[in-house]
Amino acid sequence: MPDDIRFSDFTTAEKARVAALTARMAKRGLAGDSVDISDLQRRIERIENTARRRKQQNT
Repeated sequence: MPDDIRFSDFTTAEKARVAALTARMAKRGLAGDSVDISDLQRRIERIENTARRRKQQNT
């Protein structure tokens, strides 16, 4: 499927941002199940969409 992106499709800065956001999500997850992490998930999805658009333009 051409829409699939791999971690290698991200730039170095995007990889760092995704890793930092994932760490923040994990930290919030430790606080309990009632903590909202949807804002961080949306930020990661935006980064993924940017990488996906860049990959489609290059192919």
